[in-house]
Amino acid sequence: MSEKLWGIDLGGTKIEGVVLKSAAEPEVLVRKRIDTEADQGYEHTLNRVKLLIDLISEEIGERPKTFGMGTPGAIDPPTGLLKNSNSQAINKKPFQKDLETLMQMPIIMANDANCFALAEARMGAVPEVDPDAKVVFGVIMGTGAGGGAVVNGQIINGKQGIGGEWGHNFLDASGGPCYCGKSGCVEKVIAGPSLERYYKEISGESKRLKEIIPLARSGEDENAVKTLDRLIHFFGLGISVVINILDPDVIVLGGGVGNIDELYTRGAAEVEKHIFNPRMDTKIIRPKLGDSAGVFGAAFLMA
Repeated sequence: MSEKLWGIDLGGTKIEGVVLKSAAEPEVLVRKRIDTEADQGYEHTLNRVKLLIDLISEEIGERPKTFGMGTPGAIDPPTGLLKNSNSQAINKKPFQKDLETLMQMPIIMANDANCFALAEARMGAVPEVDPDAKVVFGVIMGTGAGGGAVVNGQIINGKQGIGGEWGHNFLDASGGPCYCGKSGCVEKVIAGPSLERYYKEISGESKRLKEIIPLARSGEDENAVKTLDRLIHFFGLGISVVINILDPDVIVLGGGVGNIDELYTRGAAEVEKHIFNPRMDTKIIRPKLGDSAGVFGAAFLMA
């Protein structure tokens, strides 16, 4: 009998768990979520993960020997400390080691963007457009910009645990200082809040991106047009670096900014201008799994 795949997706507001029948048949057997309650501290967060595993185990009638887990941030390989997380309760803590001690089992952990990429590569949009894809890059563009690389069905975590982190490559000085300590990062140029900030700087008005894009399409607001043009131009530059280095078969765009239709037409054309090839064979596609990708990808860490 094929082994069930257990996955946990840790978020700032919720923790979600899933059990899939197997890697070959990823049917959902159980899916459950609880609040993270991160404001109650580090130990409480650890115990909330244990509670969710306990609840799922009770429902399915068995307990896992291990499980996969997606986290904000990543485990630093030399120190074992969790880093680069926007969830301050777990940042700079031996999160994996402490959770393994609490659960009394080994746990496979990966960054949530890596889990997104893995899920779309194994059971999401990628098999539908390119069943033979060997190299997949998953992009998350929303309040930030993250990414993950999957090669032959396996995450590329990297020596320092930062594989796929394209959002903190330098893109343009106009992006200004980033929380990571550098300046002009991809995230500071084309993430949602960065585009909204740019619009306010040139227009003097505050608008949400979901208001700006329709105004740009209609052409009635020249500042909205400039904001969309900025996204398209710098998306092309940013993604071209990924293609030049990884040469992926498929790139999947997730996150709120990834919903903007122009990225798949004008954006793809802009990417093609900058890659080191006379044409672009890499497919840039929409995701299939939505907010399920993180927890499904966590489960596939076991496969």
